[in-house]
Amino acid sequence: MEVKNIMQRHAKWQKIFVGTLATVLILGIGSILVVRKVYHQNLQPASASQHSRIVSVPLGSSPHTIAVLLQQKGIIRSSWAFEWYIRSHEVQDQLKAGSYELRPSQAVADIVNVLTNGKIATNLVTILPAQRIDQIQRSLVNAGFSEADVTAALNPANYPDHPALVDKPAGASLEGYLYPESFQKTAATSPKEIVHKSLDEMQKRLTPDIRNAFTRNGLSVHQGIILASIVEQEVSTTGDRGRVAQVFYSRMRQNMPLQSDVTAFYGAHVNGQPNSTSYDSPYNTYLHPGLPAGPISNVSQSSLQAVAFPAATDFLYFVAGDDGVTHFSHTQAEHEALVKQYCHKLCSGQ
Repeated sequence: MEVKNIMQRHAKWQKIFVGTLATVLILGIGSILVVRKVYHQNLQPASASQHSRIVSVPLGSSPHTIAVLLQQKGIIRSSWAFEWYIRSHEVQDQLKAGSYELRPSQAVADIVNVLTNGKIATNLVTILPAQRIDQIQRSLVNAGFSEADVTAALNPANYPDHPALVDKPAGASLEGYLYPESFQKTAATSPKEIVHKSLDEMQKRLTPDIRNAFTRNGLSVHQGIILASIVEQEVSTTGDRGRVAQVFYSRMRQNMPLQSDVTAFYGAHVNGQPNSTSYDSPYNTYLHPGLPAGPISNVSQSSLQAVAFPAATDFLYFVAGDDGVTHFSHTQAEHEALVKQYCHKLCSGQ
């Protein structure tokens, strides 16, 4: 009798186990089917709108950054579905920087085709983020303007009353003041008009809040732009920029050199030298205390924001790792350990 009861209980638990397993499998398969259905739905056009929108993809943008940008512009339904699509099709390394004319009525597959083939909008002139003024000059020439006209257009004397330049020191170039944006170009457009529009965009970003925040942080507006240009060059993600700005503020308050590679490289470049942290120039923050002599590139809104309102942290060091992550630390020993662990290719200059 006891054996029979044991066998009955065993059979009962076996049925329960089989039933539970079947339920889990059904739910699992169902979930996969639902996810796949949602995924494919999100690959469809965001809307039926045929209205074109200009999307500028900055140089060095990650697939995630591009996906978020497209969703914010209303071009795609879902950033995660876009990322999943490009990774599953192994085209994440083929996405190209530039300004694109895209429509919400395009499916993700069509948008990816445009981005991977670099089918940029030909009636636009684009100033990309983190560009030096010589790179902007080359972009304007490549857009069809003559070198002589571009050189003349980049002379700050042409814009004596522009509000974006009221804090620029006399004799300084437009380095750092040309805001990255895409501008419509017709046969009648001059490079001076493009530069003026870029300065107009810069003035929109130099709001009273930003200007006042620079002052509260002990910087002039020009110094704020200098520091923002360093932050722009050092890191590309918004969250990291606030922490990097804080690192530089902390170092300045403790009379530590900024020790920024990108400032030293800029000083070497403008003097026709190869990138080096040992080349002596007014921009080398390894050799000279405080901020460099001027901005080292243009700046975007997030870098201005980061310098105006830095993160509430107390780091003194950071390193951009080969894994695409910025690693922060408090001491030299911690920093060296992070460099050894995460920065092999980048830190060797390869």
